[in-house]
Amino acid sequence: MAIHVEMKSRPLTARYSLITAVLAWCALVVVSGLYMTLPMGSVLEVAFHATSAEVVWTNSAFSLTYALGFLVFGPLSDRYGRWPVMLSGLFALGVLSLLSGSAPNLSALIAFRSVQGLVSATFAPVVMAYIAEMFPENRRITAMGFVSSGFLLSAVVGQLFSSAVSAKLGWNEVFYVHGALALVTAVLFGRWVPKGEMRRSAAGMISIYKQIPDLLAQGSLVRCFLISATILLSLVGMYTLFEHDLTKAPFELTASRLMQVRAAGFAGMILSPFAGRLAAKFGIVRVLQSGLALAAAGLGLVGFSSNLPVLVVLSIVYIAGISLIIPTLISLIGILAGDKRGMAVTLYSLILFIGASAGPLITVYLLKAGGSFVAFETLAALLILAFCLSLFIRTPANSRNTQGRHD
Repeated sequence: MAIHVEMKSRPLTARYSLITAVLAWCALVVVSGLYMTLPMGSVLEVAFHATSAEVVWTNSAFSLTYALGFLVFGPLSDRYGRWPVMLSGLFALGVLSLLSGSAPNLSALIAFRSVQGLVSATFAPVVMAYIAEMFPENRRITAMGFVSSGFLLSAVVGQLFSSAVSAKLGWNEVFYVHGALALVTAVLFGRWVPKGEMRRSAAGMISIYKQIPDLLAQGSLVRCFLISATILLSLVGMYTLFEHDLTKAPFELTASRLMQVRAAGFAGMILSPFAGRLAAKFGIVRVLQSGLALAAAGLGLVGFSSNLPVLVVLSIVYIAGISLIIPTLISLIGILAGDKRGMAVTLYSLILFIGASAGPLITVYLLKAGGSFVAFETLAALLILAFCLSLFIRTPANSRNTQGRHD
């Protein structure tokens, strides 16, 4: 279903940078919630007299409903608009974080986390469709790059935030502070992010889901979806391997040192905001291919090194590649999908987080089957396969900032 956007260009143009900054902050606050309970396992075990197998559901429940929510809120935003869906989700996230902090038992906390994950899905796929519609093409990839940086940073920031607050104040306060931040963020979003003037057709939700066969009939889009499956799969896989290898001899890193290694890798995200300029100069497909090549090289070389500084540098190289892949891939999907971009970005987000869920399972299997070297090289091989798929992506001949074969 097409959504036609009309906006007053002059006031909006002057505020592009501010809007991008607010959206990136929203991304950081929303997705940090996904990672907050990871460092609090032992704290929650003591607080609720629970086992680690029970406590892990505080994260798994969030992840599951978060992924499933993409199928709901992407089409919902097609029908009712991007802005109201994101705003209502931010307010709901704040309220549910506050409720999570007051949970009387583990079952209640898991229940609140489940709904929290669901409402968090109002932002991730929807904001990319919003940028694709509200930003001109020459600013689009840059905006997506900053927002993608917020998503990537949240993996570290969420854990650092919850570790620091729970150590100083307690686990309840982690959710209270996050809830307050989410509510303030909702106010900032409502104040500074323009709604735009949208004319939506009267088509129902079912008609939106009927777009899926049309999207899957486009070979280049399918290749983009397959590439998206490798992104978080390899990212989560790499850090799962770091957790396994760096806590043992010869490294034997403490938890705080391991967190520093994780955080250092995100220095590679410095390239993400420049993805738009690079795409304008070299073509969006070429930038995507460069990102895939960089990520595959960084991850593949990690398997050959036993030197900690070298491992850290290679992880930065890998993240630099990922920081180029994500904004260019999302923008490319929007170009290829046309007026079906809402559902296309929803499918992208769903596949992305299916990859994230599969990452630890695949990595653990590879560790048992062949060890760390085999695991690193297999993950790198998946990125090489993704690079090969990118060679066959065709872009519309009338689209700017594209490079490659045209339909």
